[in-house]
Amino acid sequence: MTVPGQGFEPATGDGAEPGAGREAELRTAYEGLVQIRRMVNGPGGAGVPAPWEVRLPARAVALALEAAGLEPSAVDAEGRRTRTGYRVGEGPGPGRAVVTWLGPPGGGAAGEEQERLTACAAVLEGLGWVCLLYRGPRRRRFLEVEPPR
Repeated sequence: MTVPGQGFEPATGDGAEPGAGREAELRTAYEGLVQIRRMVNGPGGAGVPAPWEVRLPARAVALALEAAGLEPSAVDAEGRRTRTGYRVGEGPGPGRAVVTWLGPPGGGAAGEEQERLTACAAVLEGLGWVCLLYRGPRRRRFLEVEPPR
């Protein structure tokens, strides 16, 4: 959803289901990301995250995943999961994000998380991010995403 004066907000998986008509805004935002990378990264070009992405990794990662056509999770007004998909949050340190695969209770998200998180990692690694797949609490998998060193 676009908030006046705020710009495009990529789907992180913690909001309502993205509405129809986002495709043009999403395409413009993603093309902007690629163009900024080319302008500020010099020889690395579009293959590595730009400084703004490192400062706002959850936003950059969510934009990349949504632009790749991966489905974000969604929640209703009470905060209950209504759709299975990725969720992007802040990571354990600066420049890091965490990607999980979540869905409604009993929806089977846990059974598909390794395959789906691997797909998320493939998208992000193709854009120069480093992705590490871990098991966390309750044996649930998650990706820790960070810029290359």
